Amino acid sequence: MVKKLSDLYLEARRAIMTREDAQTASTLARELVAYAAQVEPHAVITRGELYAGDKACQTLSECVERVLKQEPLAYILGEWEFYGLKLYVDPNVLIPRDDTCAVTQLAIHKALFLGASPRILDLCTGSGCIGLAIADRVKDAKVTLADVSPQALAVAKKNVTTHKLGGRVSCVRADALAAPMPFLGKFDMIVSNPPYITTKEMGELDSSVKDYEPHLALHGGDDGLVFYRSIAQKYAAALKPGGYLCFEFGAGQGDDVCRILAENGYKVLERVNDFNDRERAVLAQLREE
Repeated sequence: MVKKLSDLYLEARRAIMTREDAQTASTLARELVAYAAQVEPHAVITRGELYAGDKACQTLSECVERVLKQEPLAYILGEWEFYGLKLYVDPNVLIPRDDTCAVTQLAIHKALFLGASPRILDLCTGSGCIGLAIADRVKDAKVTLADVSPQALAVAKKNVTTHKLGGRVSCVRADALAAPMPFLGKFDMIVSNPPYITTKEMGELDSSVKDYEPHLALHGGDDGLVFYRSIAQKYAAALKPGGYLCFEFGAGQGDDVCRILAENGYKVLERVNDFNDRERAVLAQLREE
C-alpha cells in the first residue's frame, strides 16, 4: 500500500501516544518515518505529500512496534549523534548521552594544551564516542580506544573507519579492572566513562535501559565505585609523570570519586557539571614523585 509521508507520520504518532506524551511521540514518529522512507526528518513535515511504498510502510510498522516495546530509538536507527559526530550504535554499547559531553569537553580543553601529538587513552570506550570526539577536535592527538568487550570494540572500529580517523585512532582490548598491558605504553591523559550504576540502582533502571543496554557497561559494583578504584590505582602505570585522568561519574558520586583519586596520588584540578547542572566529571593530575 502506498501512503503519503504525512499520513504515515500521523499514524505512527497516534500509535506511540499510547505510551508517550505528545511531544515525544511527535519526535519519535518523525524520526521513524524518515528512517523508513529514507528521507531527512524535516522532509516528513515539509514534504508530507510525498508517497512511500510498501517496503517503507512495513519497515515503519516494525519500528513502531519496537518503540512500543520501549526499545531505544538509537538502536532502531542504528546511529546516534554525539558531539557533532554521527556514530553507529547497537545493543553491544551504551547509547551516547548528552551527560557525557561534560567529560568530553573537559578532556578536549585539557588535550589542546598537552603539547604536540598527545597520547590519549579512552578506557571503557564503548562506541568510541569520547575518544573520537577528542580526535575530531584535537587534530594531532593520538587516541587509543580500549574496552574489555570485543563486541564493543567492533562498534568502535566501525566508527573509526566511518570518520576516517584510522591514522590517529587505534582500538585495543583492555580490562579496566586489571593492570594495563605493557604494550599500551604511557599516555598524557586517560579519559573514562566507566560503569557506575550501583547494584541497587540496576534493579530500578527504566526498562528501556535495563532490557536493552549492556549491563557490562552499566554495573559498577555494589557502591558503583569499583572501576574508579581500579583505574585510579592500576592505570597510573599507564600515565606519564604528571599525566592526567579525566572521569565521568554518576549523580552524587563526585566526592567519593575525588577521594579515591586523592588516595591514589592524584591532585583534583577541576570538577564540572553537565547540561542539567548536575556534577558529572572531574579532571585530576597524577602527582610526580
